[in-house]
Parts: sequence; structure tokens; C-alpha cells
Amino acid sequence: MNTRLTTLIIVALVAGISFWDEIPRPGGNAPSPVEPAVITDARSGGTLGTRLTGPVRVVDGDTIRLSAHRIRLHGIDAPESDQACLDPQGASWACGDAATERLSDLIGDDPVYCSERDIDRYQRIIGECFADGSNLNAALVAEGFAFAYRRFSLDYAALEDEAREAGRGIWAGTVQAPWDHRRDPKHVVIPDVGATGSTSAAEDTGFGLQPPGDCVIKGNINRGGERIYHTPDSPSYSRTRIDESRGEHWFCNEEEARAAGWRAPRG
Repeated sequence: MNTRLTTLIIVALVAGISFWDEIPRPGGNAPSPVEPAVITDARSGGTLGTRLTGPVRVVDGDTIRLSAHRIRLHGIDAPESDQACLDPQGASWACGDAATERLSDLIGDDPVYCSERDIDRYQRIIGECFADGSNLNAALVAEGFAFAYRRFSLDYAALEDEAREAGRGIWAGTVQAPWDHRRDPKHVVIPDVGATGSTSAAEDTGFGLQPPGDCVIKGNINRGGERIYHTPDSPSYSRTRIDESRGEHWFCNEEEARAAGWRAPRG
């Protein structure tokens, strides 16, 4: 009798422990709002980076905070929060704030999914981010709320070209490249209104045709994304414009241009 009673007590204790382990407890195994997971390239099996998922806070037009992670959107550069642009009539408008608001609208209440592409010198994650199936990086450039950051990537260069041609967002009037604004935040963009009333400096003035100093070699980026430099002896030199907001450059010599990744024109 004692042996049977002891056996029943042991069985009851084991069942109780198992039941207790299955009860969800606050702070126990509940999933974190940020769940890292390694993602791989299906073609090569190589690791692409870390995937982060969760609710976010928008910092500015190209930066978000996902839990403890600060993420800079890959391949784009939006106007700074304190930056103003000019509309087609030359009136100032807060394009930096507008870019931030647009990113917030694109996210809404949806969770954001980001794939890590790199880590920058400020220890921010450089990521490509999505919300409700939309690529946030691409959407901001396509709608004219951000530049394609061609210095680091040409992923969104074609979308920027389309937005420029259509005059969307910041491209409707005059805009200073964010990297120029960061270098000289007190600089104010002044429109040069030509006979047509346009404020596009590239169309209505000689902007980009003449060197700003003694460095006369033109580092141009063509429609195919190729980086080609032109010396004053090049056939295309006189009609080639340099738009530094697109990542183009003036160089002092050919060695400098080649070292930066530009090539001489063929033919």
C-alpha cells in the first residue's frame, strides 16, 4: 500500500511540474519586439546580414530607431531636419521636415523589417527597410523626398533620375544636396530665375559647365551609372555639366579622377 501511494505521489508531482512549465509567465519566454535572424543569399548560400523586425521611431527622413538599433537607410540621403528648399516660385519650404513626415506616413502603424547592409563609422546599421511590403528607401527617392546617395550606392539612381525629370517633391524647385548642407548649414539656396520663370539652376544658368576653381577635369556620371572623366581636350567637355548633388565631381588631374573610380571616355 505504501509503495502504491508513493508511486501515485511521484506521478502527480511530475505532472504538476510539466503543467507549470507550460504556463506562460510575464518576462519569461515572450518574443522580443526585435528578433535578429541571419538571412542568406539563395543563389550562393552566403550570409547577407542580420534581419531586424519591430516597431520603430522615425528620427529624420533617412534614419529610424528600431528598439536599441539606430538604422540609416541604405543608398539614400534625405534633406536634413533643419534644411529648407525652394518651390517653383522661389518660396522657402521645410523639405527636411517634409521628408521626415513622409517616412512616418509610409510606415504608419506597420512593423518595419530591415536587412543590414553595413555598419557606418557612427556605429549605425546601414539597412534596406520595408513596411507593408513597400521598400522605404526606394519610395522616398521615387517620390522626390530623398537623393540617391551615389557616393555609396547606385541602387536608387534611376529612381532619382525619374523623380528629377517629373519634378516631384524637392525636384519641383531648388534643393541643396544634404551633404553640402551638412558641410555649410548656414548656406541659403537662392534661386536663379530665368526668362521662363524656372528656378532650376542647371537649366537656366551655366551651372556645372565652368569649373568653380582651378580643378577643371569633369567627373560625370552617365545614365548607365558609369563614371567618366572629361579633360578640356575631350570632345564632350564643353557640353558636359557637373552636378555635385548627383555625386559628380571636379578633379584637378587625371590621376585623382582614376583613383576615385572614374575612367577616361572611350574612343
